[in-house]
Amino acid sequence: MSHFFAYLSRMKYIKRWGLMRNTKEENIQEHSLQTAMVAHALALIKNKMFNGKANPERILAYAVYHEAGEVITGDLATPIKYYNPEINKAYKKIEAVAVKKLLGMLPEELKGEYTGLLELQSANEEERAIIKAADKICAYLKCVEELKAGNGEFKKAKATIEKELKQSPLPEVKYFLQEFVQSFDLTLDELN
Repeated sequence: MSHFFAYLSRMKYIKRWGLMRNTKEENIQEHSLQTAMVAHALALIKNKMFNGKANPERILAYAVYHEAGEVITGDLATPIKYYNPEINKAYKKIEAVAVKKLLGMLPEELKGEYTGLLELQSANEEERAIIKAADKICAYLKCVEELKAGNGEFKKAKATIEKELKQSPLPEVKYFLQEFVQSFDLTLDELN
């Protein structure tokens, strides 16, 4: 009997943005779905608008599982995770142990398939960059939504993330920001 998917189903209990007041809590399961959708879109944009050769379906799959280890570690807040190199290095080791624990829950026949997804070991540099950009875009969208709801707690985070996104070397990121992000400021009536 494998506990792998039962563990992954607990992604809905792992809250993000733990150090900040949220008007709507976000869990890593929700975040992973949104990141997967944005990563898939970034790959399509790269291919259609910028003559890329990305594999949108592979990127989608990687993004679905990009936070899976957090069902064991929990979500460590960004200011803590990146506070200094020693903490970041230690956390990466903890994440690796968590992923190995999850992989150990799988039947032998499936371990190889999921190892690549959970460890991103078979993802190339371009795929990792797209997933990281999608993750950053989703964090930015969370800030936009919180500010729209009147939560000034996210003002500085939004400015910091916006600056990072504007510095992205990926043209598909700039395209996504120009084409899709402004809609997140609108009400449902305005979207219709």
